[in-house]
Amino acid sequence: MAFGSFDSKVGNHTMSEINMVPLIDVMLVLLVIFIITAPLLSHSIKINVPQASAEPVETKPQVIDLAVNDAGQLFWNEQPVLIEDLKPRFAAEAGLDPQPELRIRADLGTRYEILAQVMSSAKAAGMKRLGFITRPGEPGAEPAVK
Repeated sequence: MAFGSFDSKVGNHTMSEINMVPLIDVMLVLLVIFIITAPLLSHSIKINVPQASAEPVETKPQVIDLAVNDAGQLFWNEQPVLIEDLKPRFAAEAGLDPQPELRIRADLGTRYEILAQVMSSAKAAGMKRLGFITRPGEPGAEPAVK
């Protein structure tokens, strides 16, 4: 964008500089407006809000402790149970809200086949939270392999 001059002595050449004074004036006016209005925006209207005396209800999900010994016997919260009875129990527990967490404890000599059956019946029944309980090893100890 080229600007011309109204002075006839200068000639007919165009002026290639932009006059910055009006832009600076506008910026200063906007700055003053923002300085004045900013404190007004932080004030709030005081109203009396009703107070509730209810305490939040915290529901902790239950934990199902399923132990498997090296002979393949199953224990549901320390009570003996057959592997055939697990699927209906898992289905009943999966329908609860919040869903309980299934924690499996197994002996070192437990066959993986039994653990796989337990996990597949839990998944088929709709259990979503599954965990394993292990015992921390000693520092620097190698795991025992049979």
